[in-house]
Amino acid sequence: MTYVEDELRTQPECWTRAASQAPSHRAVLPAPGERVALVGCGTSYYMARAAAALRESTGQGETDAFAASEFPYGRRYDRVVALTRSGTTTEVLELLGKVRGRVRTTAVTADPDTPVRDAADDLVVLDYADERSVVQTRFATTALTLLRAHLGLHTDAAVTDARAALTAELPQDLVGRAQFAFLGRGWTVGLADEAALKLREAAGAWTESYPAMEYRHGPISVTTHSTATWMIGEAPPGLAEQVRATGAAWIGGALDPLAELVRAQRLAVAVAAARGLDPDRPRHLTRSVILAP
Repeated sequence: MTYVEDELRTQPECWTRAASQAPSHRAVLPAPGERVALVGCGTSYYMARAAAALRESTGQGETDAFAASEFPYGRRYDRVVALTRSGTTTEVLELLGKVRGRVRTTAVTADPDTPVRDAADDLVVLDYADERSVVQTRFATTALTLLRAHLGLHTDAAVTDARAALTAELPQDLVGRAQFAFLGRGWTVGLADEAALKLREAAGAWTESYPAMEYRHGPISVTTHSTATWMIGEAPPGLAEQVRATGAAWIGGALDPLAELVRAQRLAVAVAAARGLDPDRPRHLTRSVILAP
């Protein structure tokens, strides 16, 4: 078993633990009414986008999400929350350094013994969700679960669905598909982006991701019988039928959206195995991007 397979299977336990710990972190996570920016790189950026959409949808305050390298320093925020598994990513550390003293910062990390400990004002440590694989799975979803629980949006049903996602058979004939498209709405757009990233990282697959209503505005033109189109969350009316009419496989998301992401993680591993690739060691990637000064 690869590291990533082992790590993604522990997600139900990690989510339960993060949700139970959320109240103890209340003081360093965004308070209702604060204007907040969530930042990250790669997978952490997509989790930031999902969390930002969730927070705004509950009316708890204006919430933006940015790739750390694209942070708008001219805007005013009450708090910046950085998601960083390694605590060493150059863009995140540079951002935290630039805003220090002007805005309160919180870092959610898996490793407290890294530079982020001194770069952020406050630290939330999810060391039990750390990973050996380059490809992120459990840290990303555990960090998002922590934020969902902080917003009062986590339920035990998500954990139950995650267990189902780990045991149920993947949809038939998916592994051999040539193209994968993931769709989302609202907060699940970030999850769709992350699902596509997993297929690219682990399996070198041709993957795309879109807001579901945008799929008709161009992307569906390249959809064929070799495409699998996977909806994370509730689909817009009529879209499934329109996709099936192209000859593509339509995968409807019946589980909690975060559990659907777990299924996509499993698909990435399965496609990698079918292609003879090692999902723990993706081409041209490292666990953390550390740039020379």
